[in-house]
Amino acid sequence: MGTVTSLTDRSRGAARRVYFDRAELNRLLNTYSRFVAAGHWRDYAIDHDAGEAVFSIFRSSFEQPLFAIEKTIPRPGQPALYRLRSGREVLKQSRELEEVLAVLERQPRLVSSG
Repeated sequence: MGTVTSLTDRSRGAARRVYFDRAELNRLLNTYSRFVAAGHWRDYAIDHDAGEAVFSIFRSSFEQPLFAIEKTIPRPGQPALYRLRSGREVLKQSRELEEVLAVLERQPRLVSSG
């Protein structure tokens, strides 16, 4: 037999999902595309969970993410919290996406001579 699910319970679960809005996605993809053009990154993934949205950045599809940008909303009505991770290390946490992305811009890169 099937399971009966209340529509009000289902809509409450959907309300707790966190997503990147259009402006956030534009900013994330603009940053990502500059690094792809420079040959540093090659792939990305976007995951949505009950409590967070994650934009993961990969050097290769077969590796662990180099960086993950997480968006969480601590409590309804509060502003989003953004977190930049490299592995398990939190590099930056802020209420502003721009501050988190600024850390990526300052990451050291290999510069070839000649």
